[in-house]
Amino acid sequence: MPFSGSFLSEEQLLCSICLDVFDNPVSTPCGHSFCMTCIGHYWDSVKHCQCPLCKQTFKRKPDLHINRTLREITEQFKRIKENPGASGGDGAGRDAEEGVRKQDSVDGTVRQGQLPGYLLEEMKRRLTRHRAHSISPASHNEAGSELPVTPNTESTSDTQPPGFARQLSLRRYTLSGAADAIKVPLCPKHHRNLELFCRSDLECVCVECGLTEHQSHDITCAEKEWQSHKMKIGITETEIQEMTKERMKKVDEIKQSLVNIKMLSEHEVQRSIQLFGALISSLERSQAGLLEVTEINRRSAEHRAELMIRELEQEITELRRRSTALAKLAQTENYITGLKGYSDVNTPMSMKDWTGVSLTCDLGTKAVYSSVCQLLEQFKEELQKVPAVCLSVSANQSPVKSHPKVKRIQEYAVDVTLDTNTAHPRLILSEDKKKVWCGERHQQVPNNRERFDRVVCVLGCEGFSSGRHYWEVEVGGKTDWDLGVASHSCNRKGKISVSPSNGYWFLSLRDKNNYVFRTEPSTALPLSLRPQKIGLFVDYDKGQVSFYNVDAKMHIYTFMDNFSETIYPFFSPCTNKTGTNDAPLVITPVLLD
Repeated sequence: MPFSGSFLSEEQLLCSICLDVFDNPVSTPCGHSFCMTCIGHYWDSVKHCQCPLCKQTFKRKPDLHINRTLREITEQFKRIKENPGASGGDGAGRDAEEGVRKQDSVDGTVRQGQLPGYLLEEMKRRLTRHRAHSISPASHNEAGSELPVTPNTESTSDTQPPGFARQLSLRRYTLSGAADAIKVPLCPKHHRNLELFCRSDLECVCVECGLTEHQSHDITCAEKEWQSHKMKIGITETEIQEMTKERMKKVDEIKQSLVNIKMLSEHEVQRSIQLFGALISSLERSQAGLLEVTEINRRSAEHRAELMIRELEQEITELRRRSTALAKLAQTENYITGLKGYSDVNTPMSMKDWTGVSLTCDLGTKAVYSSVCQLLEQFKEELQKVPAVCLSVSANQSPVKSHPKVKRIQEYAVDVTLDTNTAHPRLILSEDKKKVWCGERHQQVPNNRERFDRVVCVLGCEGFSSGRHYWEVEVGGKTDWDLGVASHSCNRKGKISVSPSNGYWFLSLRDKNNYVFRTEPSTALPLSLRPQKIGLFVDYDKGQVSFYNVDAKMHIYTFMDNFSETIYPFFSPCTNKTGTNDAPLVITPVLLD
């Protein structure tokens, strides 16, 4: 075999991980070789088993075995390297090679674990030879064929552009391929590695391109240029992270602003409902008064007209009677009869002077219209105040500050517990009497006078006959519930008509989204922000029952009435609706801000 022109160098026996001669070499399924210890440590430090050179990933860790042939070659190489003086010159090496080759041919066998003698002599001869310079990576293509070697620096210095230098990175080659596992692209024109970077054209070029087409351009080493760009990438990445943080902060700010806007919107809806509701009620009352006054005055005019017509008709009848009598008298020839009759007919008549009499009527609407104008002026003043209130709330960035009562009313917190004697038979109460939910069936409980027997509700043990009181109830994700207060004398048996006139003041939720205040008629209120906890405030002396969204700290609605007897907290978890509404109503402790 002609080994003289293709013998392996020391670089081809190096492990690409430890950069030392193979120690117990093993080969991966992709064909590359490494030290057994090196590849073992490498795979222990990565998540997936992959080849360090070609990056091929293996689904499971390969079962590696020592490459015995490669291990024998490396062991022989180590022995030769430890005793380099055993080799001679080129001629002596060739003679020795021929001698050893003949000796091998005579013996006909080579002992296991040893190289053939002529190969051993060739290795000794080549190891003692000192190379003038290292092999350029551009001198070999991927198939191992030789390419024209680039002229050295001295021979090309005159033709190179200013600042241009021949800078080529060396690639190590082993029996398994390139040690860095990076397949450097080749120039399509010169078939040389693209190891330089042209800053003028922003492209990678080979040495020949740099000497010809890019001679006057700003050219540098591609690897150094990439290292510089990598440093810039780190700086840019830091800047991008800072910009990302700023934008995420802005997103949070916008989201918070949106929450504030929603809360302001609900507050404005409630205020507008109250304001326009009051105006509409006043206008309806004014309209009703106007219609009533108009009707009364119309009837009065009709009555006066009837009297005047009746009186005129009587006078007309009398005049017609006299006219007829005079006509008959004019035909009488007897003067005695004529004179007597004329004196009767000529008697003065008590007739009314109708010259200045006419039917006029003041409908009395002027006072009503004046009252409406005054009402509209008051409403106009209220409307002019609304923008100032909205701007004040918006400047605070939270409608919470527009409701200072929310914090003050918490100071009137009372300990409310549920009264088992009033609970519907289907209701289940916790041991601490703070939770209530609806069960599947009726329980065996006494049918006493205080107990509700048809509506699934329960009252609190504590009644209020004076003062101010506040408590909170968690409603969570329930789809239906009722909360409020009820009077002591309210009807608890059979079907209940719930309204303030019947002793019930409470807020209801139906079908998860429909909030209703039990007034006459019921008042619906759209709430985009569903309350998770309801706060109830009672001012007995003022006749006030108010509802609040505790988490959003927003006022929801207020009943105004006059209480004449003791009132009790009212709770109704409603039916469980086959599990969709089985969560309990929970009386929670009041936390002062």
